[in-house]
Amino acid sequence: MKVKYKCSQCGETHDPQTFIHKCPCGGLLDITPFDVDFPLEKIKQRTPSLWRYEEALPFSKSQQVTLGEGFTSMVSTDDSNNVFFKMDYMMPTLSFKDRGASMLITAAKALHVKRIVADSSGNAGTAIAAYASKAGIKCDIFVPASTSPNKLTQIKAHGAQLHLIPGTREDTAEAAVKEVEESGSFYASHVYNPFFYQGTKTYAYEIWEEMNGNVPDVIVVPVGNGTLLLGAYYGFKDLYDKGLIPSIPKFVAIQAEGCAPLLKAFQAGSEHIEPIETVGTQAEGIAIANPARHYQILQVIKETGGEIIAAPENTIESARKALAHQGFFVEPTSAATYAGYLAYIAQEGSNVENQTMVIPLCGAGIKAAK
Repeated sequence: MKVKYKCSQCGETHDPQTFIHKCPCGGLLDITPFDVDFPLEKIKQRTPSLWRYEEALPFSKSQQVTLGEGFTSMVSTDDSNNVFFKMDYMMPTLSFKDRGASMLITAAKALHVKRIVADSSGNAGTAIAAYASKAGIKCDIFVPASTSPNKLTQIKAHGAQLHLIPGTREDTAEAAVKEVEESGSFYASHVYNPFFYQGTKTYAYEIWEEMNGNVPDVIVVPVGNGTLLLGAYYGFKDLYDKGLIPSIPKFVAIQAEGCAPLLKAFQAGSEHIEPIETVGTQAEGIAIANPARHYQILQVIKETGGEIIAAPENTIESARKALAHQGFFVEPTSAATYAGYLAYIAQEGSNVENQTMVIPLCGAGIKAAK
């Protein structure tokens, strides 16, 4: 393996073979820098999946655990020819989490992992379960007891052992960590394990390629634990550092009005959040009261001159219907992203009329269909 874990707090490096999910000092883990490259002519000749960017990924194509994920379409919205939906729900398990799951389970396979444990609000659990099954790795998925039934059906269909945990999303994470610590299993966390972000960074590469070497002015992204926001930022930074783009886009993070700890910190000008008690939201995928990587998320917003916007709870369902009328059937979390985008353009008015934006549609509607 050509990379190691590196603590974001103390800088200490660790061998991934240790299976740690945090540094002994308590810091979160990133991965050590490695050389990336974008041989565009070679890339264009390859299969349209995220693995087409092999030279920018920590694993070779021969190591990959893949279900054909990535390279999703970009479609202009009815609102503007400058605003695009990136249809990341068109994935094997119907959510963008397949990007990170492919890379994380590839890492687990390379480390000869026999059993993984993961926690999720649903979509990451489904993705991890599917890719673990593909790799022949035993899998336990912990989810809140309130998780959408269709997501539970998906997880069980892939052969994972499902654990329903009463209480909050944070209670679910605590139960998973306890199991990891007691069993010595590999913690396949889409929040803590930095290999997951090596998958989600391909979101940025695809936008760059699909826009013929350009990038949008604004990236709109839903944020709970920040797995897409951070991955996309790392991807654009790779392109920027290689001199392939003139600047990194502005990031506009969308939180649900009923659970918005990052917005609260942003408005207060703080670099750290205060954990909140969620008052409830339809957008279960971003209902995270205490995101572990909050400092890194807030740094991205600050560095790119971005914003954090609350999606009003009473507009999520109408946003979902509006998307459906445009032909896009998405789950409430993606509808919240669109509702937040509408709130953002209403706030900014003429300042954003000619700006190019990309909005992800992260999860298919069938996952939350009643």
